[in-house]
Amino acid sequence: MNALSFEEAHRQFINGHLAQRPAGERRGRLERGHQHAEIMFLRNVWWPLRGDFSNLHPEYEVMDWRGRPYFADFAWLPGYIRLLIEIKGYTSHVREMDRTKYCNELNRETFLHAAGYHVISFAYDDVEQRPELCATLLRMVLGRYQRSEAPVPRLQLMEQETIRLAIQFAGTLRPRDVSGHFGIDYKTAVRTLRSLSEKGWLLPVNRGNQERIVRYQLAHGVLDYF
Repeated sequence: MNALSFEEAHRQFINGHLAQRPAGERRGRLERGHQHAEIMFLRNVWWPLRGDFSNLHPEYEVMDWRGRPYFADFAWLPGYIRLLIEIKGYTSHVREMDRTKYCNELNRETFLHAAGYHVISFAYDDVEQRPELCATLLRMVLGRYQRSEAPVPRLQLMEQETIRLAIQFAGTLRPRDVSGHFGIDYKTAVRTLRSLSEKGWLLPVNRGNQERIVRYQLAHGVLDYF
């Protein structure tokens, strides 16, 4: 556990990045752009989840599809991974956005995706009022990329990927969905789904009054433990 308080760790985090930006717009952008919303995200979401700011870059400069500079609120860059994080307020990103700005934002995000960045956005209201939800969603995103610090049993990995597959299938899975996706036999797929059901992550669904289970659906609140 990090012995530093959030305030001290945050001060070191920002001062460290300021020291790497001695002059120019990149430094000015950090001084001007890293304000209330960004600090609240770090305090309410990132710090409780991660406990440090390793590989995190505030006010990270990238280019848009027009070749113009653009500063993302944060970039998480551990090795080959390039994840951009945006905190979006309703007023600035919805109420005050005209059609041109709206098109530009969508074009920029599509261009960044094509350039190898994964862009995720959090609503200011959620960061302020529902940080636990933001942390859950962020943990799911980071879990897709971050290597575990300790070896993870193959069965555990299989179960985690099965839950992600259920999310992709709108919360419902059949054994043949699992079998086809992972290239495993039908019986193994059934055993995996039954194991997740026994752990309370999935709920079996029967057809009518029959006892035969035809599919499984995500249990309520399962994402809190994922």
